[in-house]
Amino acid sequence: MRVAIVGATGAVGHELLQVLEKSSLRFDELLLYASPRSAGSTLKFRGEDLTVQVTPEGAIDADLILASAGGSVSQALAPRWVEGGAVVIDNSSAFRYDPEVPLVVPEVNGPAALRHKGIIANPNCTTAIAVVAVAPLHREYGVRRMIVSTYQATSGAGQKGMDELLTQTHKVLHGQEAEAEVFAHPIPFNVIPHIDAFQDNGYTKEEMKVIWETRKILEDESLQISCTAVRIPTLRTHSEAITLDLERPATPEAARALLASAAGVEVRDDPAGRLYPMPLTASGKYDVEVGRIRPSLVFEGGLDLFVAGDQLLKGAALNAVQIAEYLQQQGALKEKQRA
Repeated sequence: MRVAIVGATGAVGHELLQVLEKSSLRFDELLLYASPRSAGSTLKFRGEDLTVQVTPEGAIDADLILASAGGSVSQALAPRWVEGGAVVIDNSSAFRYDPEVPLVVPEVNGPAALRHKGIIANPNCTTAIAVVAVAPLHREYGVRRMIVSTYQATSGAGQKGMDELLTQTHKVLHGQEAEAEVFAHPIPFNVIPHIDAFQDNGYTKEEMKVIWETRKILEDESLQISCTAVRIPTLRTHSEAITLDLERPATPEAARALLASAAGVEVRDDPAGRLYPMPLTASGKYDVEVGRIRPSLVFEGGLDLFVAGDQLLKGAALNAVQIAEYLQQQGALKEKQRA
């Protein structure tokens, strides 16, 4: 079987290589593609140097394509890749809201991937992290309303976002004025309640993505969700404070036990021992950390919790590879016959 990564030299592309190194996905050959700027460079995979090629305008001779080159590239080329016989797992927002395209987090709605017509969408990183924690509670208690406040790392804006945090922090620490190029305002020692474009309703597109995508993944359009998305000066891992109004009352003890047995979740919840989710501990981790589980003081029988998840992993690269693993486990990932 032949696998291709499109956008191999970006932040998510690098994570895809590392996740594939440890993955149970069985394949024989890996092809790497990126923009002309990166063509000819090499990346290591399983001890070998693989040469990055220019992303072609037409079909790619691969059975599985993991795409992380941005929405415009996917919008233009993914249908051509599918016509060439590949299954595409796309990390951009190009197809997330297409009713014909499954939006998948394997621990939550894996079987939806089997309904694909060539393209499977990876959720927004913030959504993926949230639903891993919320889905088990929704199944058990029924979530009516969900209020989310996010604390999102600079890597959510790619390698350029992380570079801006580091270079501009260096400037500030050396008495110089910080500048903003990637973000709306200087990011060092700052918190910016602005991610993506503002919509007519006063919410940003990032905030609306959480609403649209959570409903689609949980297959519940009645779910009422409000989100405030905030950029913070950390390198990686998004954190989220989540308040849940439940149809059936839950105790923190029951929720803790339920989440402890949920796939993709690590419960870190011992405030007396200073144990709770943090970017410092969740970075580089496959599981989403969940803690600070406590009764809601607003919604009777509801819950408040805090979540931290590595958005380059569970929010992007890891989730994409897990979708591919699921397809292969279900016998739904076929290799083409090649001469």
